[in-house]
Amino acid sequence: MRIAALGDAHLGRSSLPYTRDGVNVRELDFEASFVAAVELALAQEPDAVLWLGDVFDHPRPTYRSFLVVQRALAHLRDHGVAVVAITGNHDTPRLPGTGSPYAALAEAFGDAVRIVHRMAYERVELAGLVVHAVPQMLTAEATVDALDQAAAKRDLDRTNLLLAHPLVPAVERHYADINEIEVDDRLLRADLVLLGHYHVHTKVRPGVWYAGSTDTFSFGDDPGRAKGVVVLDTDDGRCRHVPLPGQRPLVTLPGVDALGLSPSEVAGLVTERVAQAPPGAVARLYLDGVEPEAYRLLDLDAVREAGAAALHVKLEPTFVDAAVPVDDLADLASMPARWSGYVEGQDLVGFDQERIRRLGHDYLVRAVEEAG
Repeated sequence: MRIAALGDAHLGRSSLPYTRDGVNVRELDFEASFVAAVELALAQEPDAVLWLGDVFDHPRPTYRSFLVVQRALAHLRDHGVAVVAITGNHDTPRLPGTGSPYAALAEAFGDAVRIVHRMAYERVELAGLVVHAVPQMLTAEATVDALDQAAAKRDLDRTNLLLAHPLVPAVERHYADINEIEVDDRLLRADLVLLGHYHVHTKVRPGVWYAGSTDTFSFGDDPGRAKGVVVLDTDDGRCRHVPLPGQRPLVTLPGVDALGLSPSEVAGLVTERVAQAPPGAVARLYLDGVEPEAYRLLDLDAVREAGAAALHVKLEPTFVDAAVPVDDLADLASMPARWSGYVEGQDLVGFDQERIRRLGHDYLVRAVEEAG
């Protein structure tokens, strides 16, 4: 059986202060990549198409995002392929009573599409294949329980395929994410396993793969690695990644070693590097060892003009006379993890310490994502 699978699409995510027709440009990018990924999946002539969670970036998506997903499901249904989808950490409600966007989709499509969203393990039987679907849970304990159920209900006569959306320690962690649940990959017990959540296509171990995302969301997503869909042959156990072409590039420009340079020299090099940004790209430029005065004297209008072909260029300076040694400075991506330690060291008698920790962590994660 041939399976095509899509990882995280995060429809509704917006970043950078640019719009087109009143819609955030990056939000439109993610929509276009998702629609193209569905077409790419169908082009592989699969027997089934699987969605591995975080189709939406939020458990309360906009009507716009909801319509994009609704149309995609209708297209898959009309194409005649089986469809199974699970929820992820971003699009699962924090409180079960608030409802899920997937509930409305499940009711609308009935048996034509199997959407596993009720925070419980479900078994789905396809021709010659048993799909063990573990959607996003509220706790790690509930996730482990669901994985145990999936292992206990494996079929002895057919191939068992596990779908889940956790973080496993075996992959390199680039940043902390909201409501993610970490489990040991030894708990992923099935003949074959496809995972959502991690945005880079990765083989965890034999028979276990992350599909990767359908677009590059930030520099933490390893922009040099192609995004797309995966195709799994359940007969021979081979999984291959099919790249999705034509996406907006995220590039790191050749850096500027500014130590000892005059303001005019720094400005000249910055302008030269920024002009190298590819058309339409999101680009960043590191300035190492720059004098604060030289950085303040940069003509930002001239920098923007030089990089006008790009969608966005971000300067990343490191100053030579920072009050705190460079080795002690916390980068933005590490702040969510540092926040928990900070809260634990505070005297918060009379306050809900866990709620403060959780809210601060979620805000910082969002800041990291938007800054990326």
